[in-house]
Amino acid sequence: MALTRSALGRPAFVAGVLVVGTVLAVAALTGLAIGDGSGGADPALETEATIQDNVSEDAYVEPAPEEGDLFFEESAGDGSWVSYLNPRDEYRDPNLGQGSGKICVLLLNEAGEPIVGESVPNTTATIQTGDSLEWHADADPFVVEYPLTDNYARPLDSDQFGTNPELPHGDGYMDSHCLEWHGLPEDETVEYGEVELEGAHADDIEVVGYVQQTHEAWETDIHPVGDAESYDATEGSWTYEPGGSHGQVVAVLQLNDDVADQQSHDQTDDDDGLADGFGGWVGLGAIVALVALAGVAFSRYR
Repeated sequence: MALTRSALGRPAFVAGVLVVGTVLAVAALTGLAIGDGSGGADPALETEATIQDNVSEDAYVEPAPEEGDLFFEESAGDGSWVSYLNPRDEYRDPNLGQGSGKICVLLLNEAGEPIVGESVPNTTATIQTGDSLEWHADADPFVVEYPLTDNYARPLDSDQFGTNPELPHGDGYMDSHCLEWHGLPEDETVEYGEVELEGAHADDIEVVGYVQQTHEAWETDIHPVGDAESYDATEGSWTYEPGGSHGQVVAVLQLNDDVADQQSHDQTDDDDGLADGFGGWVGLGAIVALVALAGVAFSRYR
């Protein structure tokens, strides 16, 4: 038989409504007390996960250009090398020889992943380049401004590290910002100074060291941190020689823990504030109050 309101009786009906309402209120308030009420992932938990990984800026993932792409330049017919266009690449006029090279800056996050410096804005890395490159518009000195994405059409222009069996060098992802040149004599000595960090977040960046290779194609199967040397070890220069008229150096920079530590401190303050807001003890107090009211109302209709 279908139950009607008269069959249930007023006391039982009201009590049932109160019980259902109380259950719904408890469920709703409990959800508010635990989450952020957005129905999605809790941003606080996501931030905490980032801090636990000790990374204050996510890796910048930019695939290297492939043939047919705008910034793909050319590759060797035998697959021994590949070249990408770089806005900071210039040819000396007059051309004095086959000497070519790169000076690059690589910025890593705390996990050793390439980044573009969004966490260290208004900060510069400067490398003095000496007389041999004074003709180059972007040299004397070579200045890199962060974040790269705000200051350059190509934030990362070189694939300097990693390996991919289908590529002559690199892993297929851009990682460095470089200065390039061509046309120096084959007995030229290229000199460069130590990288200088200046600006708002200079103290948040450490100079890991320098990876220098001369007189051969760039070998990318090396670790930018583990294989970096001191400036004194590289002697801050190389001299071209016939049959070995290429040279490169990468200044390796890495974020220290200061930015991540600050994020951790801010997150702790936010967590403490939850106890004073609707998501903490106030929410639990409201639950207790509703249960008590439901009990009183139920007792009146027994």
